Amino acid sequence: MKKKEVTQLSYEIIGLAIRVHKELGPGLLESVYEKCLKYELELNGYSVKKQVNVPVKYRDMEMDVDLRLDLLVNDTIVVELKAVETVLPVHEAQLLTYMKLMKKPQGLLINFFTDNISKAMKPFVNECFRELDD
Repeated sequence: MKKKEVTQLSYEIIGLAIRVHKELGPGLLESVYEKCLKYELELNGYSVKKQVNVPVKYRDMEMDVDLRLDLLVNDTIVVELKAVETVLPVHEAQLLTYMKLMKKPQGLLINFFTDNISKAMKPFVNECFRELDD
């Protein structure tokens, strides 16, 4: 995938998250938004995996830990959903770590506990993104 394609996919995911938010509004559990966004993404032809196990390796040891990312879209973008009053730096670090461990170029941190989801959404890229062709 090229940077432009990843960026376009990210834009489309955000558009569908906005649709879900407009329909449901703030105040529901994260799991509700997750199911609805997955539904919208699949309805629009995207491949979506939910609650994907994130493998953790330390040196030559593969650890048996229960880390799960919320959504993985087209095996490219990690989507981490929140329904919290305030997104904390630990939430951002969590997403960046998932992206690194999964070797995915982009992540979206989307907080549904807001009046304006565009302002409550944060995109992140990493080295995998920088290595993609323009």
